[in-house]
Amino acid sequence: MTSSKEYLEYILEQLSLLDDITYRAMMGEYIIYYRQKIVGGIYDDRFLVKPVKAAMEMMPDADMELPYEGAKEMLLVDNVENKEFLRDLLEAMYDELPNPKKRRK
Repeated sequence: MTSSKEYLEYILEQLSLLDDITYRAMMGEYIIYYRQKIVGGIYDDRFLVKPVKAAMEMMPDADMELPYEGAKEMLLVDNVENKEFLRDLLEAMYDELPNPKKRRK
């Protein structure tokens, strides 16, 4: 199953309290970036984030789910209705996320 453009637009609206949110379409799903770092993505109309320590502390009961077959498990964000929570979550995660890889020329 692929994610709908409508769900992507909904999540982007829910993340609108943050500056510098971008996304990239990839094989019917969407990778979500915050200030050029990958925070997670939308997979099968689910918002999943990387399981960094800050995210796990803010969502201790979150389910770990596979974004797609063969991938590493990610945390399911089930509180997508709360814009303030999403802002706080991504801000808390930011320092723990890996820096973007340098692109080869």
